[in-house]
Amino acid sequence: MKLYFSPASPFARKVRIAAIELGLIDKIELVGVSVVPGQANDAYMHDVNPLKKLPALVLDSGEVIVDSYVIAEYLDELGGGKLIPASGAQRWRVRSDHSLLQGMTDSMLLCRYEKLVRPTDLFWQGWYDDHWNRAWTGMARFNADTAMLEGPLTLSQIALVCVLGYADFRFPDCGWRAAYPNLDAFHQRMMQRESVKVSVPPPA
Repeated sequence: MKLYFSPASPFARKVRIAAIELGLIDKIELVGVSVVPGQANDAYMHDVNPLKKLPALVLDSGEVIVDSYVIAEYLDELGGGKLIPASGAQRWRVRSDHSLLQGMTDSMLLCRYEKLVRPTDLFWQGWYDDHWNRAWTGMARFNADTAMLEGPLTLSQIALVCVLGYADFRFPDCGWRAAYPNLDAFHQRMMQRESVKVSVPPPA
């Protein structure tokens, strides 16, 4: 299998952590790709993912699986179903939590692009603030969810540590640790896992 990724992508990091936790990382070749908005990558769009998004998993058969959740779900099935409960209320809790975290990450990424890519004279402060508020309010929601923070490892916990890691990486002065001490304690515990430590994005 080949995983198309960027070390800076929180979505790709999620998949890498899942693959390590499931004991599958040695079966995956990591292929670095650049998908910066406004910069062409026609080969990747034509051969792998026409949406020019990361990550993408190419199976040995040549079939392509896209979307970080779908890839993680595929790997979880291969690895014995350790990260996503197979049925019942907890399965839907993990999937719903993951959807919130996916949306938070999307909003943070849009904030990053608004400042990095958009021409300065077109910067939309209200739009930026609205998306940042979505991520920030989401952090408050998970800071209060001690059952999720202290429970066994799930894909939603992996997604949460990737949200917090992306905040450190792209918004280092946002102050989430002081605002959300339960998330800080959770992040410190998660950083003790080898999968989380080795996947930290390199310095910008």
